[in-house]
Amino acid sequence: MKIHTVIALLFLGAGILPAAAQSAKVQLSVPVPEVERVGTPKEPKWPNLDRVPPKHPKLFVPKNTTNLAKNKPVTASDKTPIVGELTYVTDGDKQASEGYEVELAAGPQWVQIDLEKVGEIYAIAIWHYHRQERAYKAVVVQISNDPTFKNGVTTVFNADFQNLHKFGAGSDKTYVESNLGKIVPVNAVKGRYVRLYSAGNTSDQSNHYVEVEVYGI
Repeated sequence: MKIHTVIALLFLGAGILPAAAQSAKVQLSVPVPEVERVGTPKEPKWPNLDRVPPKHPKLFVPKNTTNLAKNKPVTASDKTPIVGELTYVTDGDKQASEGYEVELAAGPQWVQIDLEKVGEIYAIAIWHYHRQERAYKAVVVQISNDPTFKNGVTTVFNADFQNLHKFGAGSDKTYVESNLGKIVPVNAVKGRYVRLYSAGNTSDQSNHYVEVEVYGI
């Protein structure tokens, strides 16, 4: 038996391997809502845009991975949403029908999920608005243990190539919304808070969220 295998077994017996190392890995399966489109299709136009709606990446996570964000508290930069409630962001409803999204004011805005305890995060799934083909601008996703996001911040997705949010110009692609949502892979980052930024979309200046899921242990 190789020496590193022996060491790993000794650590496992002592109960000091991290939880992820002790768990069998399985492929992450993220449920998606039905396709529902309304209105006349309008082709999104925006620099740095991937015009093909993103498919789910093949991710392998610990078998005890769950959606840590389900029914967790949500706050936002816009204290009085134009439409809907902030609770919609984590209520588990991903349908495209009217009445399932929260709409924030125009310009750069963010929503923040409090997982209520530190989790080890492997993926973040986002549905901004999928009744129409559109793309949301300057999307940034961050994780932190600081609710003010001033210290210990990890950026896991940054499509803000114009640097509107002042975190540095991002190199990730802006993407087209669909019922599949957007799955952001996360490399076992530990944190209690997840914050998502945007700055309007290719159809109007508003910011929308239907659902956000945070997969971890």
